[in-house]
Amino acid sequence: MKFVLSSLMLCGCVLLIDGPSSAQEPVVDCGKAETQNEMTYCAEQDYLAADKALNAQWKLTKKIVVDWDKQLEANARGAEEALMKGQRAWITYRDGQCEAAGFAARGGTMEPMLIYACQAEMTTSRTEELKQLAETIGQ
Repeated sequence: MKFVLSSLMLCGCVLLIDGPSSAQEPVVDCGKAETQNEMTYCAEQDYLAADKALNAQWKLTKKIVVDWDKQLEANARGAEEALMKGQRAWITYRDGQCEAAGFAARGGTMEPMLIYACQAEMTTSRTEELKQLAETIGQ
């Protein structure tokens, strides 16, 4: 009997460990988000998608700028350094600007949504700027 109880307890533990995790992403239709949690989740997803697009464009733009620098005389180079300087400054600006945007709902449940929405919008704009830069230099 002792063995059976131990086995049942062990099986129960395995089931608890193996069961679905509460950390799984929720299923949210962002076109129909109604609760604050859903709207914040959707704003975060928008930001994550924008950030992914930015990182992809960054790699392309950086490669074009590096290749551009290689074509120039040593004393005329600096495009890559300027790009890096601009990107670092932009990140600092975006983070500060979006933190400030969150103050419209400071301490409330809407604050994170406002920050994510700001980050998504600014990141999308920056992606377009990097794309235009790559097209201009790459010609």
